[in-house]
Amino acid sequence: MVEFREILLQFLIACLPAFLFPLLYEKTSRIPQPNGRQAYQTAYSMGLTYTCTFSMLLCSLFPSYVWNGIPINFGILPLFALMLYGKLREGIILAVLYLLLYPLYAVRFTVLEFLLETGVFLYPFVLLNANYFKRIGRRGKVAVLTVIFAIGEMVITVSPYIIEETKVELGAIVTIIANILVSVLAGSLFVHIIETTMEKEKLREQVMHLSRKYFREAETLQQMMDAAPLSITLLDQKGRIVSVNDAFLQFYRLSRPSGTRDDLIRKEMEKVMQGLDFEIIASRAEQTLEGNVKTSEILQSADRVFYATTSPITKMHTNENIGAVIIVQDITELEALRMELNHVERLGLVGQMAASITHEIRNPMAVVRGFLQLMREKSPASLEHYYRIVMEELDRANGIINDFLSLAQNRVVKMELYRLHEIISELTPLLWADANLRGQSIEVRLDENAPLLMLNHKEIKQLILNLGRNAMEAMGEKGKLTLEMKLQPDGVELYVTDTGPGIPTAQKERLFEPFFTTKSKGTGLGLSLCLSIMERHGGRINVESEEGLGTTFIVFFPFVSERIEA
Repeated sequence: MVEFREILLQFLIACLPAFLFPLLYEKTSRIPQPNGRQAYQTAYSMGLTYTCTFSMLLCSLFPSYVWNGIPINFGILPLFALMLYGKLREGIILAVLYLLLYPLYAVRFTVLEFLLETGVFLYPFVLLNANYFKRIGRRGKVAVLTVIFAIGEMVITVSPYIIEETKVELGAIVTIIANILVSVLAGSLFVHIIETTMEKEKLREQVMHLSRKYFREAETLQQMMDAAPLSITLLDQKGRIVSVNDAFLQFYRLSRPSGTRDDLIRKEMEKVMQGLDFEIIASRAEQTLEGNVKTSEILQSADRVFYATTSPITKMHTNENIGAVIIVQDITELEALRMELNHVERLGLVGQMAASITHEIRNPMAVVRGFLQLMREKSPASLEHYYRIVMEELDRANGIINDFLSLAQNRVVKMELYRLHEIISELTPLLWADANLRGQSIEVRLDENAPLLMLNHKEIKQLILNLGRNAMEAMGEKGKLTLEMKLQPDGVELYVTDTGPGIPTAQKERLFEPFFTTKSKGTGLGLSLCLSIMERHGGRINVESEEGLGTTFIVFFPFVSERIEA
């Protein structure tokens, strides 16, 4: 019985790494590791090394000899376990330590006993098979470890009979068999506990990785929802709110200013929508959850218009309904824009009709003017004054019709390469004639080095005449009109400046509106026509004015390469 007690004691000490490893591994795996190393790898190495070293030391401190010298020392078991499971460096260090401890407990210290009782000749074989051992499965590891344990213990227990060649007794045979069986059991126990611990840790790491990934994805989804300019609500299968974005939260706070996101989560949609004028959304969500159908409709709340859709959320493979998403979009501005577009289309139709009508009016006006000229020739000179007034008014009406048709048609015009300063030079005598009649002066500063521009000669002349004459009409006597060209990196600017009284801010904002005028006999079409001409030329026209300091119209003509086709 003493022999079996010693075997049991050594077995328990040798199996300490298997029992202590899970506890030590769990504690060391929670320690943060530097340089980004995986915590479980460091914990695995540390836990196995410490427990195997501790077990080997205890086995070496409590050896025993039975049946005339059979050594009972299982210190080789934790040593072989570390060699196979651990790193090469730790295995070699522990093997050297085990060899250094042998003289402390050896009865007779001879070379042969040293070789047999330490099993040192097995160390290279064990170390060479370590990489293979780490790659195989659990069953393979059980087989390898139990065979190595059995061989090592068998060599140690039979060493006295190999050295002295004494007769083997029955009790010795039983002890040898018991040693081998216990070593096989220890090998199985080692593999089972260590592998189970590692599998649990890997599963825990996978769960943590999936959890971190889930939370990252959830945060990303929430940020995407919050960034969307739409009110988004996610429901589970029972119609309870799972998530909402900032847009919905702001909408919810219109009726409940102190509402928070936590107030909505896990609440039923029907209860949340009460008092928000949108109870119908809750019923539509219920239909979506029950029938797996998508719904959409336009809702009105006070002066706002909303477009609400409810869509099912289904599993990809089974098409099972697992929730719903509700999207509410504020389309008030879109509806206003749509109505404005319809209004513009109606105005466009009216404009086309007006253009057709005014075009037809010119024909009878031409006939009336012709007959007036005949009657003028046959009438006495005393009626000349009246005929002149009627003819001037007919000409003015015809000019108004021409301007309106030019503005309304917005036609595509033929563009050719021209130099702007040449067109201005052609108009200068006409502008000087008008200025002389009013007692005004003109200053022209042209840049003859300006490149060619894509222009419509007729329309640009009309533009310059309209701006020049408007400036003259705005000035009194002694006024000065200035035409100046400035070369810019992307085009040419024409400055038309007067010394008139300036334009009030309220009027300046409406200058280019059709039919807006501050003149007693103006039509309000001149500047609108100028704007239309510049839009067809891909340019722009701006105005700068201060009351009492005059007005400047800035007309920009893009270079040929920068020009936008009309």
